[in-house]
Amino acid sequence: MSDPQVLGLFPPGSVVDGDGVLSVGGCRLDELAAEFGTPVMVVAEDAVRQRARDYLAAFRGRWARTDVAFASKAFPCTAIQRLLSEEGLLLDVAGGGEVITALAAGADPARMLLHGNAKTDEELELAVGNGVGLIVVDNFDDIDRLERIVEPGTRQACLVRVVPGIEADTHAAVATGHAGSKFGLLPADARRAIDRIRRSRVLRCDGVHTHVGSQLLDAAQLAAAVEPVAELGSFDVYDFGGGLGVRYTYTDDAPSVDAYAQAMIDKARALVPADARIIVEPGRSMTGAAACTVYRVTTVKRGVVTHVAVDGGMGDNLEVSLYGQRFEAALVDRVGGGERVTVVGRHCESGDQLIDGVPLDNPAVGDLLAVPVTGAYCYTMSNQYNGARRIPVVLAAGGDARLVVRRDTWADLLARDVQ
Repeated sequence: MSDPQVLGLFPPGSVVDGDGVLSVGGCRLDELAAEFGTPVMVVAEDAVRQRARDYLAAFRGRWARTDVAFASKAFPCTAIQRLLSEEGLLLDVAGGGEVITALAAGADPARMLLHGNAKTDEELELAVGNGVGLIVVDNFDDIDRLERIVEPGTRQACLVRVVPGIEADTHAAVATGHAGSKFGLLPADARRAIDRIRRSRVLRCDGVHTHVGSQLLDAAQLAAAVEPVAELGSFDVYDFGGGLGVRYTYTDDAPSVDAYAQAMIDKARALVPADARIIVEPGRSMTGAAACTVYRVTTVKRGVVTHVAVDGGMGDNLEVSLYGQRFEAALVDRVGGGERVTVVGRHCESGDQLIDGVPLDNPAVGDLLAVPVTGAYCYTMSNQYNGARRIPVVLAAGGDARLVVRRDTWADLLARDVQ
């Protein structure tokens, strides 16, 4: 019998078939593993689309002039950027590479926002040359570069990123709103940047931007960032960033999109002009819960600890090693229950541990193991450690599956060598 608790972490619509096999997007994971190999990331396409619709409905139902921008860094796969553009979202792109993938996805550059605390001339030239709609100014050097790059007679729309001075209740590596953050300008410096852009002949200050951090499970903490930017004055655009967390494990209590929107808009109604345009930038909370990664068990080693080793690991999921993120897992044909084991990866360091103390039902070599909630910051930080081939991405919907990112080949490992 399947465990409804672990099943609830898999993408919405996931079910256990009559013979006990887990299906995502109407596709059996054992069949996907047979067709595409392992490891493989499986994305429930309908779940991503519905999440985009939920975000738009939640915010526009409370503040009509709202845009939702997908934070592409969470999952900068061309197919995902295309899908979310089709659903009416803007694209938040962090760096030149994400501009390139967004353009390849067919996204309208006028509906992109460029971020980055260390933008290069090349990246800004790429953004300006392709007509990126908004450039988020993070520092005074951004202004210097843009004033050299933007052609006279034109004006590049900008937002100024403001440090809200909020200590986020999250891992230090993904906290961005505190006074010592490398991102943005403190309010006094932000005022100077706004004034300078307003005096520029080639730039236009459309508004302000802020961001508290990532994987936040308290909507009130996210809403607290509204006041610091509102205090800078009246603007056409207020971009409140993203940061809403997701439920990785049973103890996580992530706010609903409606609760998040209510908290943000309640603050906005009290503090910003009623005709302003609001932008929010969900990333993790847009795609995180819509995907799972399927591995094959290669070794079971019983001793002081039972280690269940799989054919992937920190090459396709760095969240554990970088942030200590807790995940759960299930065997594809025996969902839930069993002995507590430690799931480890194939890479040559002890830190390559995917999950400690996860119950698996009599795991054996050859079993398929699925880890849910891998749809954010796994693909984007995938790597070739120990010569690992980066894993494929498959979109599943209505029982049909399509490959949107292929697995690396052995030749890919040598492709950049010049001799």
